[in-house]
Amino acid sequence: MAGGSAPGASLVDRTLDVLGAFDERHRRLTLTRLAARSGLTPPTTLRIVRRLLAAGALERTDDGSYVVGRRLWDIGLLAPVQTGLREVAAPFLQDLQAATRATVHLAERDGHRVLYLDRLSGVASVPVVSRVGSRLPMHATGVGKVLLAHAPADVQQRVLADLRPLTPYTIVTPGTLERQLERVRRDGFATTREELTLGACSVAVPVRDADGDVVAALGIVVPSLRRDRERLVAALSVAAAGITRLAR
Repeated sequence: MAGGSAPGASLVDRTLDVLGAFDERHRRLTLTRLAARSGLTPPTTLRIVRRLLAAGALERTDDGSYVVGRRLWDIGLLAPVQTGLREVAAPFLQDLQAATRATVHLAERDGHRVLYLDRLSGVASVPVVSRVGSRLPMHATGVGKVLLAHAPADVQQRVLADLRPLTPYTIVTPGTLERQLERVRRDGFATTREELTLGACSVAVPVRDADGDVVAALGIVVPSLRRDRERLVAALSVAAAGITRLAR
């Protein structure tokens, strides 16, 4: 269950429970599933859903299920991190994509998951599951490992306690991941090899603020890192430094 407001909760609380039923693994929900995941009764869920449909916050698909509407996306773009960091980073992402012809990501930590702020698709046929606004596990992504390596201790402990396998190559042993995070802090970059999706590898570097704190991560997804890892790390590092300089 994703929601479940306390008895006597306000309409706002219940509406947030309905919206909170959606996540990266539950992008399309029937009314029954919405009610179950929000912890509300079907009649209450239906009343809220009708209001959200009328406002454009939800949309109904041809099969009768519901998806998040465009209006929520438009509102989300108004968040300060979207209008600040994304705008500063956009030219650097474009340059990286043009130089590498690979998919490029800008991401930040949202709790114990990775929030993708921007993505430019590459031309190579590499499976990429991220979307702008989506949240993915930290332990199986390059940008996630960078952010996890510099996250508070309680966040690291929570992630290390729930290392779920996503492919046969996902790191699920806490000690192994802890050693990788130490190398990320030492070397300044993180890598993955088919840990989120088969056929996709990634490399990522931190983006820092003026005080040197890690506020985001910049990453590239490619079919293999066997030959170009150093070149990609260098290109990412230059771009990250440029973002830091302009974001001050």
